[in-house]
Amino acid sequence: MATLGTSGWWAQRFELSRGGAATNLLAMEGLRGLAVLLVFGVHYATLVQPWLNHDGGLTVFFDAVHRIGHAGVDLFFVLSGYLIYGHLITAKPAFGRYFARRLRRIYPVFLTVFAVYLLLSWLRPGDSKLPADNAAASLLVLQNLLLLPGILPIEAIITVAWSLSYEMFYYLLMPGLIALLMLRGRTPEWRLRFFIGMTGVTLAGFALAGGPVRLVMFLAGVVLYEALPRWRAPGSGMAAAVLVFSLAATWVPMPGPAGQALRTAVLYVGFFTLCFACFARPQQPIARAFCWTPLRWLGNMSYSYYLIHGLCLKALFVAVGTVWPPQPADTLALALLGPALALTWGVAALLFVGVERPFSLRIPPVAVRRAALAG
Repeated sequence: MATLGTSGWWAQRFELSRGGAATNLLAMEGLRGLAVLLVFGVHYATLVQPWLNHDGGLTVFFDAVHRIGHAGVDLFFVLSGYLIYGHLITAKPAFGRYFARRLRRIYPVFLTVFAVYLLLSWLRPGDSKLPADNAAASLLVLQNLLLLPGILPIEAIITVAWSLSYEMFYYLLMPGLIALLMLRGRTPEWRLRFFIGMTGVTLAGFALAGGPVRLVMFLAGVVLYEALPRWRAPGSGMAAAVLVFSLAATWVPMPGPAGQALRTAVLYVGFFTLCFACFARPQQPIARAFCWTPLRWLGNMSYSYYLIHGLCLKALFVAVGTVWPPQPADTLALALLGPALALTWGVAALLFVGVERPFSLRIPPVAVRRAALAG
């Protein structure tokens, strides 16, 4: 397991120890890091296209990165499904307090980044998504503030913020479902069978009728929570093989509602298996790999990174385009990868330290997790 040799200035800002018995699952932090790197790949692969030689191998590579990278959001949904369901089924929080915490978790960073986007819309009207009509623009701003794009066919001003509507839907749905079906009074085995059945029915419904099928990924996290103490965990080799197969399958075109449902089902199995292996057997190699400190710290600030990295990449490529106009130059596409990661990491770190940590997480100064990290 990683050791905490970095327990000074950096750890005070990027470790997320909550103290007490509820020590963070360290591998979960690294899994969030993987998720946001996958999403980074989507936007980098999109923006670098004008500089690619479209007859070369890099075009195929970045096309794969783009296709596979969309799965990063699905992994976020699995982890969110696991955490929120686990909290609701065990802690029995009052709804008002629970939902206020969810709003506090989402809005400080969102509003900060949203304000930057609105400012840039005013400074660079050619890049603005706001309609010219003031009334229509005001309505779009309000709809985005309410986190409606994604679930509803509304344009997201922050492109990646569509996923927040899925999160909010899940936050509202799960407490009601637990109360309506009296799930706390059911046996764990009953709940496990119920949510597996719900997964199958929901996938079938989306395959036939279409709709926001990626909501099913939250159920993977719910099933994971109920299955962890009851099923035998896969080994590192099995988990890695299933993950690679699942991600590779996303490269295959799967059009239509049935294809999207199949893609979601494949990722459901892949990310469920990966998370199961990491959480149930934290000492095995695949779990230890996700405890690598830089990856965990990226995961800890992944929400800030997720919302701001697209804007950073856009600014980088606009700047590059002024000195090196778009033309086939595969070497440039590779050479910019390091600076792009550094830029997005740096800006996201500032956002995390300045906004997310003090206003959304409210974590006291890091109580160093020597036992957990040395474990």
